[in-house]
Formats: sequence, structure tokens, C-alpha cells
Amino acid sequence: MTGGSGQVWDAGGMTEGLDLHLSVDKAAGFVGRALETALREAIRSGRLHAGARLPGSRGLAADLGISRGTVVQAYAQLAAEGWLVGTPGSGTRVADLPAGRPAAGGPDPSPAAKRPAIDLRPGRPDLSSFPRTEWASSVRRSLSAVPYGSLDYSEAAGLPVLRAAVADYVTRARGVRADASAVVITAGFTQGLALLARVLRRLGMWTVATEDPGLARHRDVLHAAGLVTAGLPVGADGADPAGLAGQAAVLTPAHQYPRGVVLAARHRSAFVDRARRQDGFIVEDDYDGEFRYDQQPVGAMQALAPDRVVFAGSASKTLAPGMRLGWLVVPAALHGPLLEAIAELAAAVPVVEQLAMADLIGRGGYDRHIRRMRLVYRRRRAELAQVTTTPLEGVAAGLHALLPVESAEQERVLIGRGRQSDLRLHGLHAHGYWREPSQDQPAALILGYAAPPPHAWSRALDALAAVLR
Repeated sequence: MTGGSGQVWDAGGMTEGLDLHLSVDKAAGFVGRALETALREAIRSGRLHAGARLPGSRGLAADLGISRGTVVQAYAQLAAEGWLVGTPGSGTRVADLPAGRPAAGGPDPSPAAKRPAIDLRPGRPDLSSFPRTEWASSVRRSLSAVPYGSLDYSEAAGLPVLRAAVADYVTRARGVRADASAVVITAGFTQGLALLARVLRRLGMWTVATEDPGLARHRDVLHAAGLVTAGLPVGADGADPAGLAGQAAVLTPAHQYPRGVVLAARHRSAFVDRARRQDGFIVEDDYDGEFRYDQQPVGAMQALAPDRVVFAGSASKTLAPGMRLGWLVVPAALHGPLLEAIAELAAAVPVVEQLAMADLIGRGGYDRHIRRMRLVYRRRRAELAQVTTTPLEGVAAGLHALLPVESAEQERVLIGRGRQSDLRLHGLHAHGYWREPSQDQPAALILGYAAPPPHAWSRALDALAAVLR
């Protein structure tokens, strides 16, 4: 290795295995110059960005079929020109680009892009509380014990070990009637809904009822599958079954999103009766059913009619959305068509994540994390209530609360005022079938109190109090 200003360091084995695609015309002579030109062009185009590590001279020479000395000379020449820089112990890297010349596809360097915002939008857990240590242990244990054959293409329904773990969990914690044969593992609820929409369309069910207000993303997914959606008005007792159109519905019975109400028992029975009479199905999105604070847990609607209700859960709110892990407990009539849809789209979930999740559930780590976060979110909910003069709604469960406001205009003004203070807020009107704010519709801020990390929670409350004042 050589050192000093403008010289190149070769970190030996640490960089020998790096791959680098270069087109070098060895037949034209002057191979060293051709290599220099190819490297310059890769840096100019942004394919090699500032800070990118290059292969060691020995490895690159072997890959290109040229002498190591030629590679060393090319690296040294580009270092002298300022294109490359050598750092002891870390090999050769692309030098920082000249000022005013951002790397292709790089982040926006403006101060506004770097300024952190306080996020009180709903639908996000505290990502900083992800159980990293327990998850890492689950990954290590699973990989050390898994037979090689399990790393092959997995069953469309998911690994049996995870399906069994999920069946045990949802039966125990959510009152679902399930065994492993009815469980299908998905990459989160959205993928599961997209797959179910594909199945419903094939069965001739062209209209799906969704809650109004409700999650707009649900409607978008259903529309993308070629289905039509119809609104179910949501009142104090949840979605009104009298407005049910079509043979299928997507509901959030345990904690309606975003109103936060529980679907009344008589409404649950009415939905199930309609589904049976019309040979239809209900998709139960149990997105945050684990987080209930003030009363006995509300059991899953699926237990009323396992043959008509698809129970859907995921790790998005309990662990992190980026986990992309979910599950469906599927009626027998939908099981085969759903597996066909998964196979057609190659929508199976990666094996390692499934193994780790099965270990986390089986060893009790998943339950422990939920209990721990339930205490954290209950405390945050109480602290949030102290900074609002208007009583919050929908606070018995979940990760968000509704703060009613006087009008759609006030909702819009408060969201804009929050944006000016780097406080991200969300309004009720974003979730209704109505597209423009209306004075005739209820208005509220939907406050997601779970997302800010612990060190930012007090600042979030102060910022919200200032906006409301």
C-alpha cells in the first residue's frame, strides 16, 4: 500500500470482492488510459457517486484480465486529478464532487430538505422502539437451526411454522377462530387486500363497500383491481350496515379508522347476516386491535362467521411498517383462489423474515413488546389530552385520537399553521368520499401520538399546543 496526499490505498482483502462493471477496450492498446477513461465516465455520469468504494487493484485486475500494475497506475493518475482519494484502512474511494455539482440522484441539499419535522400524522408507531435486539436474536436463532431445504421457494401460503405461530397468537390475543391451515402470510395488509380484491373480482363481486370516512388507501387498492367502491356512513356505532352495497365490505370493527369507534354488536350481526344471504365476504382490518387501554379488549368480528369474514392483521403498527409482514385468516371458499393469486404474482414473503417472526412470537418476544408499547402509548394519550382544550374522541384504543374542530375551514387552517411550524398534521376530510372540504361534513384533526420518538415527544406536544392557540 502507498499513502500520502493524492495517493491510493489498497485495503487488500477488504475490497477484493467488490464488483464493478467497466467496459475497457483492451484491443485498442493503451489499456491503462482506457481504464482511466472508463472510470472517469462512471464518476461523471453518477454511476459511481462520491464516497463509493472501488475494488482493490488485485481484484479489479483479475476481473478485467489486465496486470495489477496497470490498475495501480490508473488509480494513482485519477487520484492525482482529484477523481479518487485513498484512505488508510478503507481502500480507494470516489472523491467528493466539486461544489455545486450534486451526485446524480442524490438527496436535496437544501436546508428545508434537511430540517426535521414533527410528525403527528396517524398510522405510524414509534419506530425508535423497534425491538432490535430481540429481532436480531430471532434472526440468528432461526438461521442457525433452519434446514437448508426451508430456504427454497416457500409455499404460497407461507411457512408452516409462522402460520402455526400466527394462528396461536390471533386465537389467544384477538379471539379469532383459526388454525394454521386457514392462515396465509402476506407482505402487509395492503398486499393482502390487493390479492383479495383480485379474488373477489374473479368471483364476480364488482362492488365493495368501505367505511366513510375511511382509509383512502383501501379504496385506491380496490379501484386498482377494477372494483367499484361504495361508502358506508360511520356513526357512533360504527359503519351502518343499512348502506351496504354489493357482496363484499372492508371494515375496521375494533377501532374504526379514523373515527375510533367500535362496531356495535348488532351491526356486526347485521353485516354477517347480509354476507351469508348474499354469498358474500367481509374483510376485517384489525390494524391496531392489540392497543386497547380503557376497557376489556374488543374481540375479532371473524369469530362470528369464520366462513364469511377474512381476518387481517399485520406487524405494521406493532413493530414497524417496513417489516412488510401480515397475515390473513381466510374462509375455506377463498383459500384456493387466494393461493392461486399469490402464485401468479410471485407474492410470497421472504423466508428469513417469516422464520424470525415465528421465533419472536413463539418465544413471547412479540407479546412482551406489545405490552411494553401499550404502556408507552397509554401515557402519551393522557399527555396529549392535557394540551387540548376540546375533549379527544376515539381514544379508547389505537395510536391516534380525533380532535374535533368547528369547520372544514378551521381544519384546513390548523393543518397549514402546523406546516409552517414543521408540524405534520392530518385532517378528517382526507379520508372521506367527499373530495373538497365541506361545511356539512364533520371536521377534526387526526392526531397520531405514537410516531414521535421519546426524545421528541415533549417538543411535539409544545408545537401542537402552539398551533392550537
